[in-house]
Amino acid sequence: MEDAHTHLLSLSEDKDAAFFAVYDGHGGAKVAQYAGSHVHRKIVSHPSYQRGDVVDAIKKGFLEVDSDMLKDETMKDELAGTTAVVVLLKGGRIYCGNVGDSRAIASVGGHVQQLSFDHKPSNELETRRIIAAGGWVEFNRVNGNLALSRALGDFVFKKNEKKSAEEQIVTAYPDVVVKDLTPDHEFLLLACDGIWDVLSNEEVVEFVRARIAAKMEPEQICEELMTRCLAPDCQMGGLGCDNMTVVLVCLLNGAPYEELARRCARPPLPCPPSPPASPREGYHFDHEVTAPVANELQMDAHRQGDTAEESKQLSQEQMTTPEEQTTPVPPSPPTPP
Repeated sequence: MEDAHTHLLSLSEDKDAAFFAVYDGHGGAKVAQYAGSHVHRKIVSHPSYQRGDVVDAIKKGFLEVDSDMLKDETMKDELAGTTAVVVLLKGGRIYCGNVGDSRAIASVGGHVQQLSFDHKPSNELETRRIIAAGGWVEFNRVNGNLALSRALGDFVFKKNEKKSAEEQIVTAYPDVVVKDLTPDHEFLLLACDGIWDVLSNEEVVEFVRARIAAKMEPEQICEELMTRCLAPDCQMGGLGCDNMTVVLVCLLNGAPYEELARRCARPPLPCPPSPPASPREGYHFDHEVTAPVANELQMDAHRQGDTAEESKQLSQEQMTTPEEQTTPVPPSPPTPP
């Protein structure tokens, strides 16, 4: 498996924050595994985070993790890369940082709230940056090779000495979306493109919501979602043949899981959440709710091919330190040339 994921209901550096991430590796597992062990630590320990500027901490954290790998003798010549979609919950807000085409969404009263945007070479702004840095787009791929326009790693596309890290052919500079956490938020879901290539955002929300309403455990929901997206025969490749990683975070609002099940059994609210931020904005902030919303979380992460026990063991061994294994209670992209 080239994927990695992180699920921390409490951080050793900030007990009041929770962190979730999916890293979909390509060309090998090394970069995804490194990201899974370092991105959250880099963000939370950044001076900007200590000053309360979470958005800046996420942006600089991504770039610094990428820079650290490039300086590491064991990593600098690595040809592998990884997507990264991360969600940090803090102070009643959802902070989502993203590079690549893994995706994060929220269900708000049964409606989709998009938390990230796929970075594809065919996007006009991405194409402009790629060309300005000396690359090209062919068959919707960077230099005819990579299907992503932003990623951690992939250092072969980051060799233009006249350009900043944000301006490279492939950059690790993330979009950051910020949303207020409201009482209508039901769950968050982060997944790699193996899910989104098969189902739309709306279909995933409907799929998960129906199973929460049936009081199905989050772990089983993840398994059924991946089974739904898995092709019956992968000998010929194509949709449903990719590795799959899903992180499902149920937002309990201090109530038992049964109460969330009752909420998900109701029809969607009449008014959907505000429209998602444009990818051109990169950083979007909703002012709908200003007071922090206390949330207890129920979470499960699962990967296609892992048993539940293997998935949890991997997450504990590779993604957390002992002090992080606690049980809690309760910005725009660079201007193109």
